Amino acid sequence: MLVQPYLFFDGRCEEALAFYGKTVGAQVLFQMRYKDMPPDPNNPVNMELSDKIMHTSFRIGDTELMASDGQCDGKQAAHCGYSLSLTADDLESAQKMFNALADGGKVTMPFAPTFWSKGFGMVADRFGVGWMVTVPHEGEMPQS
Repeated sequence: MLVQPYLFFDGRCEEALAFYGKTVGAQVLFQMRYKDMPPDPNNPVNMELSDKIMHTSFRIGDTELMASDGQCDGKQAAHCGYSLSLTADDLESAQKMFNALADGGKVTMPFAPTFWSKGFGMVADRFGVGWMVTVPHEGEMPQS
């Protein structure tokens, strides 16, 4: 069984993908816009959505995530009830990714050493997606 996060960005998916490309090295694997859907007379494409992203898959490290612009109606609930946990290879890269994700976002726990990690912090990025950035203690291997 595989569980993958599927994120909805209410019309800001392309912006989010570019942001995650810069901040955490996200790479787009597949992308389809609403205008790429096969014609369906029972479900015509809303022309206002034609250039929006209907579905995309992207990779961050070893993890594949999926996303969409959604319905772009401004009624999307805020990202809440979860966080994406990012385990960095070293303290310097963790701090760099945390700071980049925090740019335009909201830090909920500043990045600092903890009893369980050489560095840990929590942030909601500019899209409202929650992130926990961590670096394992020496000898601990990240789970994959």
